Amino acid sequence: MRITIFGNHRRLVLLAALGTLLSLTASPARAGISDAVKAQTLPNGLRVLVLENHKAPLATFNVFYRVGSRNEQFGKTGISHLCEHLMFKGTKKVGPEEFSQIIQQNGGEDNAFTESDFTDYFETMNKDHIDVPITLEADRMANFEPKDFDKEKHVVLEERRMRTEDNPEDALDEMVRAAAYVAHPYHWPVIGWFHDVDGLTLDDAMAYHKIYYSPQNALIVAVGDFDGDQVLKLISEAFAGIKNGPKPPPLTDLEPPQDGTRRVELKHAANLPAFEEAYHVPNIVSPDAYALEIASEILSDGQSSRLYKKLVVEKQMVVDIGAGYDMTSFDPGLFVVSAQMRPGIKAADTQVEVEKELAAMRDAPVGAEELQKAKNLEQAQFVFGQDSVMREAEMLGVYEMLGDYRNVDKYLDGIDKVTAADVQRVAKTYLVATNMTEGVLVPTGVLPHGGGGLSGGELR
Repeated sequence: MRITIFGNHRRLVLLAALGTLLSLTASPARAGISDAVKAQTLPNGLRVLVLENHKAPLATFNVFYRVGSRNEQFGKTGISHLCEHLMFKGTKKVGPEEFSQIIQQNGGEDNAFTESDFTDYFETMNKDHIDVPITLEADRMANFEPKDFDKEKHVVLEERRMRTEDNPEDALDEMVRAAAYVAHPYHWPVIGWFHDVDGLTLDDAMAYHKIYYSPQNALIVAVGDFDGDQVLKLISEAFAGIKNGPKPPPLTDLEPPQDGTRRVELKHAANLPAFEEAYHVPNIVSPDAYALEIASEILSDGQSSRLYKKLVVEKQMVVDIGAGYDMTSFDPGLFVVSAQMRPGIKAADTQVEVEKELAAMRDAPVGAEELQKAKNLEQAQFVFGQDSVMREAEMLGVYEMLGDYRNVDKYLDGIDKVTAADVQRVAKTYLVATNMTEGVLVPTGVLPHGGGGLSGGELR
């Protein structure tokens, strides 16, 4: 679902384990992962979730800040992502890059990523050294004092060039999203517009950190092979004394309904033509979210999915095609269908075939076997993901920021309750031309060797 946490990350599913999964989902009394969570709110407003997981002698420590590109303003886009980089450039007590060096010296790994909705800093450690990231994260929340600002801003600008300017598919996605959103801050990319980032100053970053990097706007999630009460005590001792800055302003921008197809065209050096279609859809607050999840599975998950079977196998029009949806976006998001054509194939011809598949979903209910397969795949990804302490921490963190971490245990039932009529209804409601923004990539030449940039989320 998001760097993505629950949605349509495609992976091989262990089919032999599906029988076990189905027996679990059939039981109305199954325990959820949230049942064992120990939750606490410190006096300064910092929310803390701790979950013991004794499958391996590991622990992960996550600090989520409720700030992402949706909290930015025109002229200051990209500041959330830049602040993420600057958090590794020193504090009043720790020198530049010393944070990561200390983590590595203790046998751990650390990283961070910025999303539209939040920023997550995380460390994975041997369980006996969980105190190390706790101390370091508290320090950079309270004592932010980055060095080498101009140098790090240049790093971010170069990252943008590699991931967007030199990557035609990502550049197209940026254009489509900017056209799909005319009022909401999902309009701009997480990494920001180049000219905005270039104009940011150290004072901008310090002021932004003061507002958004305070205890009242943070969430800590620790999962691992430790004593939960002891970890809660360590967290309280490290973070309880940190003072809050100004309260973050509320986000009041709403996206108006779309009343007709919007189209953009990108001419860019590329090896193959491509297109992207984006439809406005609700997020998890709507009961339609689970049916949209299933719709994306039916359309594009695996070699037997409708779009893959039709366009890759039978008609051989594309080299790759997918449909994705993030139900855990903080505000209503997009259902995206994208494809890269084979040489000599026109995007318009491929889009006609995609529309036929969407029309088939709108016109007739999916079959019982196809529906159950899609449910099995979604539920399997969710259950098997709980073998990872990092995945558990991310799931708990995102659901808590959406309102309540305990709602994570409603996911399996929500998927299980989706009917064929539900899938048909959401296709009729949302996957229609008047609600679509389409973008087409027109190659202007072969992509230079080594071009294409990086793929994936905004990870350091």
